[in-house]
Amino acid sequence: MEKLFKKEFSIVLSIIPKMLQTFLNFCLILLALILSFLLIKELTVFFKILITVGSSDYKQFLANILIFFLYFEFITMIVKYFKEDYHFPLRYFLYVGITAMIRLIIVEHDHPIDTLIYSLVILILIVGYFIMNITPLERPKRQLFFKE
Repeated sequence: MEKLFKKEFSIVLSIIPKMLQTFLNFCLILLALILSFLLIKELTVFFKILITVGSSDYKQFLANILIFFLYFEFITMIVKYFKEDYHFPLRYFLYVGITAMIRLIIVEHDHPIDTLIYSLVILILIVGYFIMNITPLERPKRQLFFKE
């Protein structure tokens, strides 16, 4: 009786992660579709700004370009999630963070201290990216070089 219970329990435990992974995949696909719609909407706003004669608000123009790239990076991150066997590469989070900070500097640069802090955050993200790139992906196992 106990073996049967353990077997059924292990089957249930193996099904739950698969169901949750399927739910997560469905939600990410839905999010990708919503982001794709917003990306297209941002393109139309971008073209309206280009076509409008007398529109010289370069801050709005640059802010819309960076919002476009944020949507683009999030969609790319979702695509990579499925291509890399359900893993988000860390570097894409760094790309999104750097782009978001650049957007903040361009749009909200009224306070110099805030701009300096945003710049320091960008520097920290870039240093983190550099460290991530120079660190080997898989660390070699420790080998003993003692001879007996």
